[in-house]
Amino acid sequence: MDIEKVNSMDFGEFVDVFGNVVERCPLIAAAVWSQRPFSDLEDLEQHFFAFTDALPQSGQEGVLLCHPDLAGRELQRGELSAESQREQSAAGLTSLGAAERLWLAELNAQYRARFGFPFVPAARLSDRAAVPRELARRLHCPPAQELSTALGEVKKIGRRRLADLLGSHAAEP
Repeated sequence: MDIEKVNSMDFGEFVDVFGNVVERCPLIAAAVWSQRPFSDLEDLEQHFFAFTDALPQSGQEGVLLCHPDLAGRELQRGELSAESQREQSAAGLTSLGAAERLWLAELNAQYRARFGFPFVPAARLSDRAAVPRELARRLHCPPAQELSTALGEVKKIGRRRLADLLGSHAAEP
């Protein structure tokens, strides 16, 4: 899809196509639609990320709360978004053994208890061994730093999802 097609989309089509660039946050796509026209993929990305950056802390935490736990209940129930399913699968998280799932569930619970939102990594840029190591490392970060790190991961995820939608291979990690 090219940027001219993106710019010509009506509101409903834009939200349908881009509503999950930021996991389960179609409101962000709705707000970005009004910023058309976009000059290119990078301009479109900037509008998505500027919206998230402008949110108050509670709104940013709300964006993070829309993300599922890695290899968690939603995966087990088949309730992940198609994008999250692909990303967790690419990281090897859909084929964890019972002990690995339990360990990750324990780490996820500790993380949520400490920060109030789920651990958000750009999973498809990682692998099944690195994800729990990174989760364990980030458990010890100060809350403000972790909020910033998690939002950075949301941007990495969004950048990849936008590149997928526009057929671009220029997305940076």
